[in-house]
Amino acid sequence: MPANTVRRLLPFVALTAASALVLSACATPASEEGGGELVWSIEGANLSAGHMDPQVSQLDVSGMVQRAVLDSLVFQEADGTFTPWLAKEWTVSDDSTEYTFVLRDDVTFTDGEAFDAAAVKANFDRIVDPETASAQAASMLGSDFYDGTEVIDDYTVTVSFTQPYAPFLQAASTAQLGFYSPAVLESSADQLKAGGPGITVGTGPFELTEYTPDQELVYTRNDDYAWGPHEAKAPQFETLRVEVQPEASVRTGVAESGEADLASNIPPNLAQDLDESLTVDSIEYPGLPYSLYLNEEYGVFADEKVRQAFARGIDIDAAVEEIFFGQYPRAWSILGSTTPGYDSTLEDSWPFDQDAANALLDDAGWTERDEDGIRMKDGERLSVRWIAWTPVPDDRAALANAIQSDLKAIGFEVEREVLEPGAYNEQYEPKTFDLTDWGFSGVDPDLLRSHLHTDGFQNASQVSDPEIDALLEQAVASSDQDERNELYTQLQQWNAEYTAIVPLYSPAAITAVGERVEGLEYDLYGRPLFYDVTVG
Repeated sequence: MPANTVRRLLPFVALTAASALVLSACATPASEEGGGELVWSIEGANLSAGHMDPQVSQLDVSGMVQRAVLDSLVFQEADGTFTPWLAKEWTVSDDSTEYTFVLRDDVTFTDGEAFDAAAVKANFDRIVDPETASAQAASMLGSDFYDGTEVIDDYTVTVSFTQPYAPFLQAASTAQLGFYSPAVLESSADQLKAGGPGITVGTGPFELTEYTPDQELVYTRNDDYAWGPHEAKAPQFETLRVEVQPEASVRTGVAESGEADLASNIPPNLAQDLDESLTVDSIEYPGLPYSLYLNEEYGVFADEKVRQAFARGIDIDAAVEEIFFGQYPRAWSILGSTTPGYDSTLEDSWPFDQDAANALLDDAGWTERDEDGIRMKDGERLSVRWIAWTPVPDDRAALANAIQSDLKAIGFEVEREVLEPGAYNEQYEPKTFDLTDWGFSGVDPDLLRSHLHTDGFQNASQVSDPEIDALLEQAVASSDQDERNELYTQLQQWNAEYTAIVPLYSPAAITAVGERVEGLEYDLYGRPLFYDVTVG
């Protein structure tokens, strides 16, 4: 299988800190051909909080680890094209409302159930069922556009939409639209969020055989596997042991010591301390960069001038360069530079400018100051509340501190609350906050629909604009890529002026790989693929 990304060694950078580490399992050498164990250290802090099901969870880590179990209809190549996987071939209607797949007839789930057209229908119907409470996967499946899945015969299935839905093939290549055993869906669907052996059952190259929440997941090779992308067969090693290591310094340490064969989500500031025997792979995420979402319906961000001043008052270039050591590019748009439809003309279009920010706040009437130097208007302080989802990596905490400091210099107070998931959702659901933050990976720019459409499930900014809704709806319905790119260009340029979202930087998936590992590849999101891996 050809590589999906360019592998490169990161330059050494300055180090901030390292700490002691402990790992419960050590990488085991292959005792015979086809045996052995690969140990993979991941962050994974929230998996145990109901995020073991990619059909429901919005966390990247859910799809990353469950790709070992969940196969997809098609595989997306590095150039964006699609090749067969569980579907041998497919046709798309001229108006892009119907996708008909001819399935392989030799695929089985690890519980013995057959993969067939009925299994596709059961999974897709489950995703859009309101009782499933799926957000991301349901959106990827078209949400309100989904008109059903029809079983044509045992191995032919048609997925229909009420309007043209161009992003479907890309969505159908992801773990979010991967397939569980129909027997599990029938008997244990309510347990999929918690996951575990006998519950997380797919057709993939591995079977989940052990799970200790907040500690480890153990996947055992599916010896019958013979239907992977590019006709990939069963893996050449027996056990994939995934260790949950929330501390980045622990992940780097186990990679250096050889206790882990690879470690994911390595922050740039720890790259220097990696032993030269390790290879470092850095792959920029496509999608929406790590950004701040300004809630225009709750407080002072209702004023466009205040939103614009907020963005212009942050020295993003300096903060990103210093904190991420030049490894992550500063973002200028709500699409990352590796995402189709990215508008490069926005680069350098809204630089740091305290004078301009001050002038905007003056024009908005925030002309008085209190004893702390914070601007005042009609007896109210210019203060906003930023809620953040725990855990917060040290580098993002440092970035938040820099943002608070820059804004305080223009009399703009930012109070930050780092909240556990439950407490975060108590404020996120009713939108009782001024701003929040995240990045969102995705290859198709339709991801902007969930963030900017009036009915978008991740519309944290509470944008509600019929013209923006129309642009998003036209883009998702068009099968002409040039037309789609032009529509997404308009959306990016609109946000640069309107400032609903403030993009900060484009993160990369940084993975440290040990000498024992050969043949490792990545998907377009920078997530490891193990089909051709050998462990020495």
